[in-house]
Amino acid sequence: MSETRPSVIVTRAEPGGSQTAERLEGKGLTPLLSPALELAARAEAVPDLSGFGGLVFTSANGVRFFAEASDARTLPAWCVGPATASEALREGFSPVHESSGNAHDLAHYIAHHWSAESRSLLHIANAAAKGDLKKALEEAGFTVTFLPLYEARRAGNLNEEALGAIRSGTRTIVLIHSRKGAEAFLALANGLNLTKTEFVAISSQAAAPLETIATGGVYAAGHPDEDHLMACLEGVLANG
Repeated sequence: MSETRPSVIVTRAEPGGSQTAERLEGKGLTPLLSPALELAARAEAVPDLSGFGGLVFTSANGVRFFAEASDARTLPAWCVGPATASEALREGFSPVHESSGNAHDLAHYIAHHWSAESRSLLHIANAAAKGDLKKALEEAGFTVTFLPLYEARRAGNLNEEALGAIRSGTRTIVLIHSRKGAEAFLALANGLNLTKTEFVAISSQAAAPLETIATGGVYAAGHPDEDHLMACLEGVLANG
């Protein structure tokens, strides 16, 4: 008799949540899509781009919201990782430069690969971005303008399938894509017994809010991207 694989709750905001769910289905898993956050555009105007030497994107969502707000595609797009770079290519940006890590890694990558005359950058991101990238780039001699084109808001609730899986007492795994997503999930799950629910987070930073409660286990990917998140999930499944 084949072992029943657990349900996996995907808390990532759309449209990324559906992409993650598709990958899970390809692995023979049952994804339950229940975003803990919802993304919304902000009333921010894109500035005159003529003085900028490049655009900086720290998420695929930043690329999407900028593409909706502006037709500009010819400034170099400096992207934090492969998923963000792939989205920039899909939206028609050129050239696209791809780093492979967090904000610190991206700042280092830009500083060591920069060739444009202007050292002025436009950073497009979530309104809640901490400012680490801006600080690191400014320390490297760049001028950075922050453009918060979108924000993440807590969803109204978890869907019934996700709630049912957690309440069932059977093995359930929750995927976490950000610290704010973890905090939103915990707020939405307030009152639920999570002692048999396992969590797989995209980074130790994203996992941090979960360490304060009783769970069935909290695991963090070794590198903050989707591929390593999936590898961490597979490891948790194999050891279950």
